[in-house]
Amino acid sequence: MPTNTWNRHHVLSLADFTTAEYDTVLQTAASFQEVLSRRTKKVPTLQGQVVANLFFEPSTRTRSSFELAAKRLSADTLNFAAASSSMTKGETILDTAKTYLAMGTDIMVVRHREAGVPNAIAAEMDRLGVKVSVLNAGDGQHEHPSQALLDLFTITTLIDPASPRLELLKGKKIAIVGDILHSRVARSNIWSLIASGAEVHLAAPPTLLPKLFAEYILEEAGVKNQELIISSSPTPQLFLHWQLEPALQNADFVMTLRLQKERMTAHLLPSLREYHQLFGITRTKLQLCKPNVKVLHPGPVNRGVEISSELMDDPEFSLIQSQVTSGVAVRMALLYLLGSGKA
Repeated sequence: MPTNTWNRHHVLSLADFTTAEYDTVLQTAASFQEVLSRRTKKVPTLQGQVVANLFFEPSTRTRSSFELAAKRLSADTLNFAAASSSMTKGETILDTAKTYLAMGTDIMVVRHREAGVPNAIAAEMDRLGVKVSVLNAGDGQHEHPSQALLDLFTITTLIDPASPRLELLKGKKIAIVGDILHSRVARSNIWSLIASGAEVHLAAPPTLLPKLFAEYILEEAGVKNQELIISSSPTPQLFLHWQLEPALQNADFVMTLRLQKERMTAHLLPSLREYHQLFGITRTKLQLCKPNVKVLHPGPVNRGVEISSELMDDPEFSLIQSQVTSGVAVRMALLYLLGSGKA
């Protein structure tokens, strides 16, 4: 498996991922996808290593996917749940991480509702001089690297099943629709899609996609305005829209995002019904896109809000189930790449 282009000790963000690193993840995931299609779906690559899933925030898909990925690699797994842990007695996050370190953990998969927690744990492990890798499984409104990587894998394997790679998305138009302001998935997807050379169109109501979001992306990317152009430039990579139609026009792929219902109590939206009328993805609205357009959603889905129920279940358009399947292979790849240097 391709590891010669991989020297990363932690996976905390996609903002500084290189093309070679993206391709390494995609090609390694493709190898594991083949393993998962066999009768015996287990390989001994991480045998003897311990993967700790430190989920300080509830999760179904991501946690189950990482746990299954670790077991498919023959690693031992430890699962942490905040509600039944010593944190209820006052233990700190770093003390919890050190407890799992003392148990012989090799890789920590961390999810937290506050941005920066995986980075803080990674910094502490580095300070202690231990060879423990930290993988960000979603932190606050910051990033969700493995979700963006599985989205990338889902799309690129659709285009070229035998050889998924970043360059396949160059020039493709991809619309990201929904609560972009609060979405860690959107941020990670923006980094990966911009790196691929795709044309990225963000669409949401102004309350969920303020103009300042564009400035944030530019600042985080560390590039000058002319390098990553926003609005109506002849060579754009990133567009912001407050209406859905321009984003969908001739789109190759549409990524919808979960609309958290607590946004209603924050008065960011008048009603879920109005949101669906204006920004909900339906078969009728997809007529604006390319004929072979595909729709993605990170889950869980609010049926009839972000996407119509019939469209979600339509295999002609929906890649949602494929994303779940891709998630195991991609997370196997990440755990393998982080763990292969520890033997």
